[in-house]
Amino acid sequence: MVANIRTGATVGGAIRYNEEKVNRGQAEVLFWNRMLDPFDGAGCMSHERCMASFEPFLRANRRTTNTVFHVSLNPSPEDRLTDEQLGEIAREYMERMGYGEQPYIVFKHRDIAREHLHVVSLRIDREGRKLPHDFEARRSVEITRDLEQKYGLHPSIKGQELQDREELRKVDYQKGDVKQQVSSTVRSCLRHYRCASFGEWRTLLEAFNVSAEERTGTIDGRDYAGIIYGALTDDGHGIGTPFKSSRIGKDVGYEALQRYYERSKTALKAPGVLDELRGKIAEGMARCSNRTEFCERLYDKGVDAVFRLNAAGRIYGVTFIDHKQGIVANGSLLGRSFSANTFEQQLHAEPMSLGVTRNISKQPQSSSKESYRPDQLIHPLDAILELADVQAYEEQQQVSKRKRRPRIRRL
Repeated sequence: MVANIRTGATVGGAIRYNEEKVNRGQAEVLFWNRMLDPFDGAGCMSHERCMASFEPFLRANRRTTNTVFHVSLNPSPEDRLTDEQLGEIAREYMERMGYGEQPYIVFKHRDIAREHLHVVSLRIDREGRKLPHDFEARRSVEITRDLEQKYGLHPSIKGQELQDREELRKVDYQKGDVKQQVSSTVRSCLRHYRCASFGEWRTLLEAFNVSAEERTGTIDGRDYAGIIYGALTDDGHGIGTPFKSSRIGKDVGYEALQRYYERSKTALKAPGVLDELRGKIAEGMARCSNRTEFCERLYDKGVDAVFRLNAAGRIYGVTFIDHKQGIVANGSLLGRSFSANTFEQQLHAEPMSLGVTRNISKQPQSSSKESYRPDQLIHPLDAILELADVQAYEEQQQVSKRKRRPRIRRL
């Protein structure tokens, strides 16, 4: 069983997404915990009643931005479970994750080939304090493994939808050995995905909590070009000290990436390569009227949609990551029908509750994950990182030191 945890700032979006699935007959409410009955007098699911259960917690919130805990629990398609068993699994999972005393609601979805669960809750307690989330991903994996054994489920790997590559798990800064984690993830992405530009490459890595920045320029008439890698938190914030690509190897450096982009461009131009991805996106566009629902539908098909918004909240770019096919493509690569303007016109503007939108402007931006791009971080080593070619920088520093060395007057 695979558990996919998502965070966000607006619980209403997550509730409304599931509510629409219920109203369409594609999902049902399995049960709820410490909440008002979510159905109104007519027997219809009520968004307002759900929000009334969450409101006291939200009012007490002190300073937590990402208040939403939204997890999908995905048993193997080979598992045949009753609603009672699914309910027991969801309840035990939430209890062990520390959400047993929280208000939450469990939905069973059947809009794709396999039945799966969505659970919506809050990351803040009744006093407005954020619930502990240290090693959340690791704890989740351990719990799902135990549940597989307890209920006789088919074993699966976290990230199974990402071609069953263990090294494609998100970088976890708290686990330590960050350089090794980043190195493994970057090389794995190079092997299993195709990106035609640096922008697509950076977007892909951010999905795995890795930052990447290009640094190019000239020092004393000498051109340089380099890549800086680093770690990100689940909220998209840079953490720790970034490091130059040469500390990993030439195969992940600037020149190697240029060759990788060219190979990817050639592969993506082959007839029919992008047809399946175009079909998934077109189907989502035809059925959805807002970004939350659109992103959820694509997510269930193994595709992440990453929207880029300007300061006014207008969509000016979108990138799709098809984990099953290993394709990363901007809307412009897919065709005019998938341009940013098309999505801006069709998908109504709304507060996002999923980690699938990035607001990118000249100011440190916030998103549904309240993240900002690593190239906007103010880091003590920025002066060095801007140079990228560290060797050239050190040579320049040595010359400067010799010039500044005070002369000793002999008496």
